[in-house]
Amino acid sequence: MDPTTGAAPSEHTKKIPHETIERTASSSSSIRQYEAVLSQRTLGSPDVPNNPTTAVLGTGEYANGYHFPPKYPIKEQIHWGLNAYWDFYNTGFGLFFTVYALNVIGWGFMIVLLLGGAAPQMCWVDGKYNCDDINSPRRIWIEIDSQVLTALFSATGFGMAPWRIRDLYLLLRYRMNKDQKALRRLAGVHRGWIRLEGSEKLPPTLGPKNIEEITVPYDENTVPYPVETIPDAPLTGVRAQPSKLWKMDIITWLNIWYLVFQAALSGVMWFLSRYNRPPWTTGILFALTFITSSTAGIIEVMQVLNVRAIEGVPLTKRDVQRLARDKELGIPHYNNIRDRDPKEEERKRAKKMARKKKSFFRGSEKPAVESI
Repeated sequence: MDPTTGAAPSEHTKKIPHETIERTASSSSSIRQYEAVLSQRTLGSPDVPNNPTTAVLGTGEYANGYHFPPKYPIKEQIHWGLNAYWDFYNTGFGLFFTVYALNVIGWGFMIVLLLGGAAPQMCWVDGKYNCDDINSPRRIWIEIDSQVLTALFSATGFGMAPWRIRDLYLLLRYRMNKDQKALRRLAGVHRGWIRLEGSEKLPPTLGPKNIEEITVPYDENTVPYPVETIPDAPLTGVRAQPSKLWKMDIITWLNIWYLVFQAALSGVMWFLSRYNRPPWTTGILFALTFITSSTAGIIEVMQVLNVRAIEGVPLTKRDVQRLARDKELGIPHYNNIRDRDPKEEERKRAKKMARKKKSFFRGSEKPAVESI
C-alpha cells in the first residue's frame, strides 16, 4: 500500500528494480538511467550481483549487442595495411619514422652480413687473407656500422628518457610511500592497459566525456588522475579486471636498465677507439639493450591486447558492413578479438600440452641396457 494515497503499488513500480538497462558506449542518458535504478537498490539486494561482469565474460554475447571486428583474408589485410601506411607516410612524422626505420633495418642487416662472413673479399689486407685484421675493410665497416646503429638507438633511447624516468618516479612514490595519487597518475599515463583496483565496478558507460556528469559516488582511487584520463567506456559494456602491478614494475625497470645499457654502449663506442676498446663490450651491450627494450615492449603490447579482448575494439564502417553482409550469407564470426572458435582453440591447446607432456616423459625415460 502507498502510505500517501492508500492505493496499491502499480505493476510498473514493482518492476523498476528488475528492469534491464540498455547501455551504449557514450550516452549520458543511459548514465542517468543507471544512476536512477542504482539509487533504488540497496547493498546486498538479490538483484545486485557481486561481480556484474562474470555473466557476460566468455559467452560471446554482450548485453549492448557489441560484436568484435571480423577477421579478413590476408590479401585484404595487406592491401588495407599498405593504404594505411601510405596515409601515414604522407605525414611529417610518418616520413621521419620511415627514414629512421629504413636506416635501422639497412645498417642492422649489413652488420649481420659482415659478422656472418658474407663478404670474404673484404678480408684481404696487403695481399694477406685475414678477416680479424683490425685494418681489414671488414673490420673498418663493422666499426662504421656499429657507430651508426649506436647513434640511431641513442636518439630514441635518450629521447624517451624523461618519460621513462617519470614512470620510475611515480612507481617508486607508490611502492615506497603508498602514494595512491602517484599510482593514479601512472594509470592515466598508461590508460591503455592499467586498470586500478575497483575500476571494474564503475558504470560501464563511464568515460572521459561524461566523467564530470556522474552523480553516483565512487572511490577516487578507482580512476586515474586527472579524472579526464579515465579509459574510454568499454565497447562491450564489460570492464577489464584490475591489472597486476608487478608487470608495471617489470616494464618500468626494463626501460630504465635499457637506458643504463645504452649509456654504457655509447660510452665505450664514443670514448674508446676501435684499437683500445675490448671487443666483447659492444656485443654484450648491444644484446642487453635489445633484450631489455624488446621485452618491455612485448609485455606492454600483450597487456593492451588482453584489455582490448575484454573491453572491445572500435569498429569501422567496413567492419559493420562486413558483419551485416556475412550474417545474411550465413558466414559465422566468433565474437572475440581473434574471431576464432574458443572451444577449438581450447582443444588445440590441450592437445599441444598433452604432446609436450608425453615427449617430456618419453625423453626422461632411460633406455634399457641390453645384455650381450
